[in-house]
Amino acid sequence: MPLFGSTFSPKKTPPRKCASLSNLHLLDRSTREIELGLEYGTPTMNLAGQSLKFENGQWVAESGSFTGDRREMQRLRRRNQQLEEENNLLRLKVDILLDMLSETTAESHLMEKELEELKNHGRRRK
Repeated sequence: MPLFGSTFSPKKTPPRKCASLSNLHLLDRSTREIELGLEYGTPTMNLAGQSLKFENGQWVAESGSFTGDRREMQRLRRRNQQLEEENNLLRLKVDILLDMLSETTAESHLMEKELEELKNHGRRRK
């Protein structure tokens, strides 16, 4: 019986076969998609009773699934248009106010500079 060594020596495992045991690689693409479930279809979701599907990069209401009132939809569109116009007007007002502020600040700096020059000129005379 060895003191520092171990008598346990496991057998080496045989190398694995490199070929796949699956026969799916022998199938053509369409059969593999069916077998593996790679055909997802278009994404759909249901919001507030309205079914939407994702087509060409946009969510589109499925035909016949809209249960809302057409007048309500028109009212919401008009309200959206009003809010967009109001937003544009407010952006214009902010731009005008920023221009006025920068003009006033520039004039103020010029006046301060002129005042300093006048003070320095007056001190030189004394």
